[in-house]
Amino acid sequence: MCGIGGVFFHDPNELSDSQQQVSQTLVNMAAIMQHRGPDGFGYQVFPEQGVGFSHARLSIIDLNEDRARQPFISSDNKLMFANNGEFYDFQRIRADLTAQGARFASKSDSELVLALYPRFGLEGMLPHLRGEFAFSLYDKDTDTLHLVRDRFGVKPLYYTETEKGVVFGSELKVLFANPDVPREFSSEGLYHQLIQVMVPGTTAFKDIKQVPPGHIVSFQRNSQGRLERTERTYWDVNFPLAHEHDDNPDEQAYIQGVREHLLEAVQQRLTADVPVGCYLSGGIDSCSILGLAAAASQHPLKAFTIGFDSANYDETPIAKEMAEQTEADHHVMTLDGSQLYSHFEQTLWHTERTIYNTLGVAKYLMSQQVRETGYKIVLTGEGSDELYGGYPAFRKDMFLHGLDHLPPEERKEWQAALEQSNKMVKGAMLAREEFVSEAFVEKVGFTPSCVQPWLSCAPYADKLLAPEHQAAIGADYDAGAAIAETLDADMLAERHPLDKAQYVWIKTMLEGQILTWGGDRVDMANSMEARPPFLDHHLAEHAFKIPPHLRIKGNKEKWVLREAMKGVLPDTLYHREKFAFMAPPAHTDEVKWKAMRKLADRYLNKEAVEQAGLLDFEQVEALFALHDDPAITADEQVQLDAVINHMLGVQILHKFFVQTDVPAEAAKRAQALGWEA
Repeated sequence: MCGIGGVFFHDPNELSDSQQQVSQTLVNMAAIMQHRGPDGFGYQVFPEQGVGFSHARLSIIDLNEDRARQPFISSDNKLMFANNGEFYDFQRIRADLTAQGARFASKSDSELVLALYPRFGLEGMLPHLRGEFAFSLYDKDTDTLHLVRDRFGVKPLYYTETEKGVVFGSELKVLFANPDVPREFSSEGLYHQLIQVMVPGTTAFKDIKQVPPGHIVSFQRNSQGRLERTERTYWDVNFPLAHEHDDNPDEQAYIQGVREHLLEAVQQRLTADVPVGCYLSGGIDSCSILGLAAAASQHPLKAFTIGFDSANYDETPIAKEMAEQTEADHHVMTLDGSQLYSHFEQTLWHTERTIYNTLGVAKYLMSQQVRETGYKIVLTGEGSDELYGGYPAFRKDMFLHGLDHLPPEERKEWQAALEQSNKMVKGAMLAREEFVSEAFVEKVGFTPSCVQPWLSCAPYADKLLAPEHQAAIGADYDAGAAIAETLDADMLAERHPLDKAQYVWIKTMLEGQILTWGGDRVDMANSMEARPPFLDHHLAEHAFKIPPHLRIKGNKEKWVLREAMKGVLPDTLYHREKFAFMAPPAHTDEVKWKAMRKLADRYLNKEAVEQAGLLDFEQVEALFALHDDPAITADEQVQLDAVINHMLGVQILHKFFVQTDVPAEAAKRAQALGWEA
């Protein structure tokens, strides 16, 4: 697990005429993400082709730095390759390729690509790659750069097209370390930061894009010497058509299938040349992973738990019970409110986007402790709710759109249970009031509950934007339409409502927040790799076929997973309903509120707001006044807490990535590390 960066020029002379300068820029790009790869760096250039890659390495597989150093160059000097991530089952594939005559210079899983690509081509190779990855591959024969991202977007990959060519990297700051890349908010990107939900494939910054999950973005030099971009999908979340779901399923067959696929995914992710631990909350997901990992391991595992000093949000009692049951070495980190905001800025430097809840800060602090204990890898439970219908939004959509056949009495029971369980997440994971997006209704058939709380923040964002940004996006800008337009209509057509809801969440919330500020960015901030077995694509493809009424059965979310893991889970957890793992909102804790206000005094004062030019100061003040109004409801306060976090976030992002001279900062870091071209 590492970080990658690179350049591909329209005119190769841009590199060949200034090779030393470009090479040092590549090194600087690696240095600014040294947190992703503190164990070494490398760079390679093909001067005559105008292409160069760099790499910062976190050694996980093959600890020999000289042998496993990336970027890799093929033996015929025609391919250049750099990877961020892990390919599982690589020993079997490598042995098979060796029997066919392939030769490997290292024991690295990443080197597989140099043997697979010549045999199968790019799209023929990808089905063989299992895991979490984002890689760059340059082919001299076709004069093409390929950027490829894993199926769910576990690993990040950004790119931009400048006047000189293409710049790409694992993080935005890697691109910004290149002086050819402008650092400027886009008005639309700024707007979406304030409402939490981003347009898939975009960022907060002008002309900087993400490679979408399951996609290939390629740049090929044409006959006029210009790089042409193409984008294609190699994998998608493909649920069966509604009528194809099994109406009379063999429940035990599905339960056994979940058990077998999850166990295999866990076993694959225990492969490493360094110790592997587990994140452990009090939820079914992480407890299932720890239980299976403990059963499959020859040694006791280390488990890491975040605790909060608020009983309403703390899950340590069940986590401790699970740790005792598996004889895990249990490490608990309990946080108070002041710690969360005192580390808010540093967390934002890593997330490179705003966060609505300080859970991202808590996970940043936890990954710090994981590294301090000597661990580089943990298994996590991310992806389970997405596959098996675990979120409150899914139950709500199932009730509203997928259970029309229920008799009135059963519908009343469902509705009563929903209203009771949703109280704590209203204003955050669920909208305070029903919000209808005409664009989503047209595309999906209804407005999925998962996007409603964020789209309903539009009235605040409309006012908060500075006048020039309001003018730039126009009075008629429709955030819901911008998001809905990116969704593949073919993957939504004729699907069951629950499948549609899960598809939208996976394309928006999973990739845009859970796997970014709740995953890779805060884990890799401390050089720590998180592996999510639930996002193994073999497991996912099995989960897609599970009938909706086995995912949510009798108002019980993740029913099929519960039954598959019944022997692993503590009895208390087996019977408990889904608990939203969040940090307490700021207004619920006086210490936390004071810590937030201290940060706001620095970033949301009149001078700071007007200097950045992103927000309207009068509207910032008005929003705080509204939050302090004793007449507003608790769920409205929760929503406003999120908006305040976003206001803080855009101001902090401006400081780090617009106000700061990032190329100069990257050069300083390279010099301090002694990394030179």
